[in-house]
Amino acid sequence: MKQLLKNQDSVLLIMALALLILALFRPTIPLKRDLHNYLFVVDVTQSMNTVDMPINGEPASRLAYMRHLLKNTIAELPCGTNVSLSVFSAESVALLFTPIEVCKNYDAIQDSVAHLEWRMAWRGNSRLRFGMQSVTAILSSLSAPAQVVFFTDGDEAPKLNATNKTDLSTWQGGQDWLIVGIGGDEPFPIPKLDSDNKVLGYWAYSNSIMAPSQVISEDSVGTRDDSIATDDYNRYLSKLESAYLQELSAEIGARYKRATHSESLLSAMRDQPPAGHDTTRFPLDWLLILGAIGMVLAQYRHNLASKLSALI
Repeated sequence: MKQLLKNQDSVLLIMALALLILALFRPTIPLKRDLHNYLFVVDVTQSMNTVDMPINGEPASRLAYMRHLLKNTIAELPCGTNVSLSVFSAESVALLFTPIEVCKNYDAIQDSVAHLEWRMAWRGNSRLRFGMQSVTAILSSLSAPAQVVFFTDGDEAPKLNATNKTDLSTWQGGQDWLIVGIGGDEPFPIPKLDSDNKVLGYWAYSNSIMAPSQVISEDSVGTRDDSIATDDYNRYLSKLESAYLQELSAEIGARYKRATHSESLLSAMRDQPPAGHDTTRFPLDWLLILGAIGMVLAQYRHNLASKLSALI
């Protein structure tokens, strides 16, 4: 019995030494993994200033709600996820930063989200269909493929009609994107703000027919249009255009999700196909070291059993 335990102890120690020697070579094995890189596109046109969303039971603008939702969502993304941020206004999208890893750059990403606002818009109008095509140009400039998450209320300006509606039925660029609708079902007036972000009044229907989300007058040369609605009945009213966003999503092969809370948004993002795939090397050295430690512990157990056997 003693001889058997002694032989087992020797074998365990030899195996532990062999595992440690093998760990010195830092062996790895190739593993395929999905790439999760997100391009967040945020609508910063003035209709997003409409106050019809709640934050902790208090009324908030669509843009404030979007910031709240996006900050909570980013906080739940796993390390290794890359994110980039861009803003939509008029007919195009501007990239704020290229994809960066969410954990290493967490504070910088959250600070960028916190400073998203309507004054970042460079021109009036809100032509989503042109914006969708602009996103594809942004995607082509990124160093890696990305999954698009587009936040908007769907309020097109000028309003769509038979002559200005761009047909995207043959356009393949939006497949597997996620369009997130922000806003309420009831029409609310759009506040008109000055350059200091103070409320002047509300957008009038008469001066909003052409561009209800414009920042400066389209027919002026660098001058602001500060006219406001003189009466309640003349106010331009805005709501979440869910039906239109669903139609647009179906047309370009995207998915539509109404904004509710970060858990729901994260679930919808996980349902998106991965941005791509790559191969990573999985290290085995730590597993070998754990195995060696296990062998040593097993040897001590055998020594304890040997001592108990001697007492018997």
